[in-house]
Amino acid sequence: MEKLTVIKVGGKIVEDDATLAQLLGDFANVEGKKVLVHGGGRSATKIAAQLGIESQMVGGRRITDIETLKVVTMVYGGLVNKNIVAKLQAQGINALGLTGADMNVMLSHKRPVKDVDYGFVGDVDKCDGLMLSKLISEGIVPVMAPLTHDGQGNMLNTNADTIAGETAKALAPYYDVTLIYCFEKAGVLADENDDESVIPHIGEEDFKRLVEEGVIQGGMIPKIENSLSAVRAGVRRVIITKADAIDGQRGTCIE
Repeated sequence: MEKLTVIKVGGKIVEDDATLAQLLGDFANVEGKKVLVHGGGRSATKIAAQLGIESQMVGGRRITDIETLKVVTMVYGGLVNKNIVAKLQAQGINALGLTGADMNVMLSHKRPVKDVDYGFVGDVDKCDGLMLSKLISEGIVPVMAPLTHDGQGNMLNTNADTIAGETAKALAPYYDVTLIYCFEKAGVLADENDDESVIPHIGEEDFKRLVEEGVIQGGMIPKIENSLSAVRAGVRRVIITKADAIDGQRGTCIE
């Protein structure tokens, strides 16, 4: 089976010209088929403020009211996405920017209101791996924005980690998929104050033990839960690492 790498990169990296240039150069050098998934939250917050729209966050997650939805659609699907696509074209990568609405590639439903009303936030129901695989087989590199749609004409703001995980799962029947989550640390750390204490491998049992011991906590828990879910769904491996290590040689491997 042909190898494919899905790389998710956070907003912090794509919103700084120097780190973005470095990342896209590294991405261009990744061998084989590939997909890039990006965030863009800081840019959305900045432009919302310039438009006089206050950004509301609860537990690090954005509340997406109707005005905020307009901003994230513009910023994620337009400004950030097309900037990345143009820069990849300059590297000789035939990139195509996509939201979930394009080609009906990712369908979601509006998150039900429980303790918090997140507004126009989408939880993914379906990703069309066949359609994506057809594009990829033609030599096209999809660049996925963190936006989906509900099939009723509404765009929905959707977590970029989730987009990456669902894309990797949907492509697993067609390719030997490695999913790489880039963030600011070198991997999952045994000691959060020691950047050299990367845990090289985490399986299901390791994860349970590390959570019980308090080594893995906070936002890292859902990231690893997503990773294990992807592996159970047929993704070969998930690597959590720094943006300058997308060759997959360093970081924490989950398989």
